[in-house]
Amino acid sequence: MEIWAQMVVKRFLEPLVEPKFHHDSYGYRPGKSAIEAVGVARQRCWRSAWVLDLDIKAFFDSIDHALLMRAVRKHTDCPWVPLYIERWLTAPMQKADGGLVARERGTPQGGVISPLLANLFLHYGFDAWMRRNHPDIPFERYADDAICHCQSEQQARTLRAALEQRLAECGLTLHPDKTQIVYCKDDDRRGDYPNRNFDFLGYTFRPRLARRRQGRIGVSFSPAVSNKALKAVRREVRSWNLPRRSDKSLDDLARMFNPVIRGWINYYGHYYKSALYPTLRHIDAKLARWAFWKYKSLRGHRRRARHWLDRAARRQSGLFAHWALLQGRG
Repeated sequence: MEIWAQMVVKRFLEPLVEPKFHHDSYGYRPGKSAIEAVGVARQRCWRSAWVLDLDIKAFFDSIDHALLMRAVRKHTDCPWVPLYIERWLTAPMQKADGGLVARERGTPQGGVISPLLANLFLHYGFDAWMRRNHPDIPFERYADDAICHCQSEQQARTLRAALEQRLAECGLTLHPDKTQIVYCKDDDRRGDYPNRNFDFLGYTFRPRLARRRQGRIGVSFSPAVSNKALKAVRREVRSWNLPRRSDKSLDDLARMFNPVIRGWINYYGHYYKSALYPTLRHIDAKLARWAFWKYKSLRGHRRRARHWLDRAARRQSGLFAHWALLQGRG
């Protein structure tokens, strides 16, 4: 029942606040996406030599209720909306042992309305403040994950100090170790600085070999799927336990897992697709082990099982979402 009540409030409040949000806020918004934020960041890293990579410490648990409610009331005078929101914000949190803990800060974990409230809080805490005080510094923000594009290291340091003060006024803290200033090194920027990469929305931005104008190979500061994201993909593939699904056919496995594989390709393969290939081949290694256990003729012959799968991939390149890609047809 509470979920439905939160949905009602969200549907009432969202049309009121959505037009006010900054165009470079991308998280949990209609018509916005993480991959759009990555693409905009990619373009801006080519134009600006420095990035301030922000990490807000325990953001969702640190939201100040009084400031948030002030923001809510700024957009509606309907009395039942702030009434319900305040009730959800202050509802006690249940611990694993069943005990209740009073909640003085933060938004409800897993709440339908929590992303909207978080966006509203950071709209005033970060986006609008940046627009007023640093209109010359573009940024991309997805929920509490944000990067700012600066023209010099000094500008990035000055912005970091100002943001530390601003966020403190809002009851928030920049993570001292995860917040960093990064040099966007490429063919035209050859300075030597210690931080030359950052992660943003599952992508690692760093200097990479890329085809430049007139077909020349050079160094570009570009995104590709991050190691952290690749580890998560491999962990998910292991959880499928493919070698033990001998009761399924190859077609069955394709129907079961293609939606997930296709999602990975569509998101993580959007930029520098080749970085995803070794992990996609990891799926094939698991499928070869499945064939090894399913067919008696392949048991004891791991290489033969791999060759069997390779032939199946060439013969039916459209069966699995990643096969056409690895076969050079996608």
